[in-house]
Formats: sequence, structure tokens, C-alpha cells
Amino acid sequence: MSGGEARQAASEVPELDQAAPEVPEPVEGTGRTAPGVAPEVPEPVEGTGRTGSGGGFDELSHPGRPASLPILQPHTGPIPGDHYLAATPTTVLWGRLPCATDAAVLEIAPGETVTFDTVSHEGILDDQGKDPGAYFAAHGVPREQVLDDAVEIAASVLRDPVADGPHVVVGPVHVTGAHPGDLLKITVETLVPRVPYGVISNRHGKGALVGELPRGEHNVSVFAAVDERGGILHGTLPVVEGGEPVVAFPLAPFLGTMGVAVAGHERPHSVPPGTHGGNIDINLLVEGTTLFLPVQVEGALAYVGDPHFAQGDGEVALTALEASLRATLRFEVIPADAARAAFGEVTGPLVRTPEYLVPTGMHVDLDEAMRACVRASLSLLNGRWGMDEHLAYAYLSAATDFDISQVVDIVSGVHARIREADFAGVPSVEPEAVASGNDADGSAA
Repeated sequence: MSGGEARQAASEVPELDQAAPEVPEPVEGTGRTAPGVAPEVPEPVEGTGRTGSGGGFDELSHPGRPASLPILQPHTGPIPGDHYLAATPTTVLWGRLPCATDAAVLEIAPGETVTFDTVSHEGILDDQGKDPGAYFAAHGVPREQVLDDAVEIAASVLRDPVADGPHVVVGPVHVTGAHPGDLLKITVETLVPRVPYGVISNRHGKGALVGELPRGEHNVSVFAAVDERGGILHGTLPVVEGGEPVVAFPLAPFLGTMGVAVAGHERPHSVPPGTHGGNIDINLLVEGTTLFLPVQVEGALAYVGDPHFAQGDGEVALTALEASLRATLRFEVIPADAARAAFGEVTGPLVRTPEYLVPTGMHVDLDEAMRACVRASLSLLNGRWGMDEHLAYAYLSAATDFDISQVVDIVSGVHARIREADFAGVPSVEPEAVASGNDADGSAA
């Protein structure tokens, strides 16, 4: 979601499939970390220019309590998946996404579930001191309520703050039987907050109002505690800096980044989304929804990250309410023929909610992203329901909302919400997944 550490301006990324910036050579050992060496931690900047308090974790005076939420440290609390993948220096990439030459950190059969511990980049970045214990302590969070994996990643995982993105991604996961041309079906089963707080940031050169906000020379990161109000978890903010957190908005957790590895040997930058998925930042992807992604390499090599507690469409300041989640996802494989029969040709991320099918469009130019989404919607209407192009165009104009996913990740995103109930009277085929343990051709894996 946040493109805070991506130094490339939108004009420097003219095409979606532009080659990613050069990836520095990995350090010997895991290829991802500097073994036993913690990078230098810069001194935090004084004042609130970088660390707007948002009221502070220990200043809430309402019943319900942030502290009442359990802190889901690694390997603690409920882990419902068939597999568990903790965020460790050997299972994450920081600022880059997997490619075909990356080794899987886990191999699963189609139909199995994985519980991931995801780590937010907010609180561990260089402009926040790269010391989450100290950063969150300044907002009243005791050390035992700061995630141990966030501390370890900040101290030991390599990242170039100029060349790399900000996001911590967990994976990749090899899904047996997934071949290029298939669709990887990722169902979001559960999303559980790991901590009762998060951060919303606006960094210079990023956001919808570049050159206007933030005011002053420093980046602005706003701390937001989570409170329970009326039995519902809310993010909280004050109306003036340092005031009581009287503004409350309901949480709707989702993962901003879900993706599959790209072909080739270059790891993509973590900020711009693409046909591989990645940082798509579609806030519809809450519990009970599904993401379909075109598989690009053998085994798909899936990954997740960029956890959010809440995000408005557009994500205008740069980040949403960023905070770590424990996510349990089910991975299934839709063979290429079955995928085409159900949806037509799917060339980019496709979301399915209980109510909508949601095709996507992406481009560095928001107008072009909108056009790409309309074309994807026309293709879906024809491929799934056989709707003539001129009739599909008319339907989209009369009945479909096109929403701006985000405008802050170099590549802007637009997604359409097509109500499946509108086509209840039209025959269609459901995408049939490979049976668990079988390859896409039906043979045993």
C-alpha cells in the first residue's frame, strides 16, 4: 500500500511491465539477511513531525480497552491453518517480491490452508528510527506489546531504502499442481489483529497531494490505537494533535498485498501492483472473499503482506491504517481450461465477494487504469455470461460502480463491482478447482 520508500516518481515508471529496479546482490547465507549483523539505527527526529501521536496508546479513557486484545506474538495464540508460516528473516522479503528463481519457504497441496503472521512496515522504517520497540514506546506501547518478529526484521533483514519498497512480504509458498496459465484461487478465511494499534503515514513525494501535504520538512506518521465500541473494533483519532481520540471508524482488516511470483530472475519492487497481483490494495478483500491470480511460474510461488486494519478507497494520504494481522488463507488451483470456461481470459487480479465479481485495471495514469478496468469488465461479462459487447457496455454504465483502489502506489488501481445477482437468470459455469493432492491434469501430485 504505502509507496513511502519507493523513490521512483510515477513518471519514471511509464509502463506496468517495466523492469523493476536492479536488485542488490544477496548476502551469503540465506540470501535475504545479513547474518548476525544489525544495521545502524538512526536517531529519531525530535518533535511530532514524523510521529504524530494521534492521542497515544495509554491515553484512552473509554471502556473496552486496546490492551484487552491479545498480542499475537509468533507461535502464540490460535493457529487454525493446515500450515503455519511465521515472519522470520528466512521467510520474508522486505521491499521486493518473489520471482521465479526464489526458493519456496513452504510447499503445500492445493486446497490446503496456511496461517501467516504478517508484519506491518509502519514502525520499522528508516524514517521512524528502524527500532519498533523505541518507536511504539514513544506512543505508550510497552515492549511486551511490540511484536518480536517486527523487532527482528527491522534489525536483521536487508533492505535498500532508496531502491526497495517498504513492504514486508511472507513467502513464497509453492502450491503443487499450479502451472502457468492456471488461476490461483486464494480464499481469505480469517484475519485477526496481532496488536491493538496501527499507524497512518504521509511521506513527502507521495500521496494524492504531492507538494501540498505534508506541510513542513518532515514526514508525518499518525499513531492510532484500537478501541472496542459497541462490541466492534474501531480505529481512533483525535481532532487536534495530542487530543483525546474522539473520532472512531470501524476496522475492516485485509491484506494489501497478495500475489504470485513473476517469471524471470528479477524481483519486482513491492510498491506497484500488476498482473501478478502484489500491492493491489483492494479493501473488498476481507474475510470470506476470494482473489484469483493468473499463475506465471510453476507452483505459483504465492506471498502475502502489507496488512491493513482499515482503508478508504483511494488511500489518499499514502497509507491506510497499517497494522499486523494473522491471516489464514486457502490456496486452490483452477486449471486453465476451467478458468476460461468460468470467466473467459483473466489477465490480471480478479476478486470475488459474496455479492460481486470485481475485475481490475491498473496503469500509471488513472484515466488509463479506468479504461483498463472497463475493458476487463467487458471481457468478463462476455466470457462468463456471453453478453454482447454493446449490451455489456450499456450494463456497466447503468449498473456497475467503478471504485478507485488507490492512487499512491506508482501504478494506480481501479476496480469494478459487478453484481452477480443481476445475472441469476443467465447460465454460467463455476470455476472448478483441482482436488486436494492432485495436479492440474488430475493426476496425483
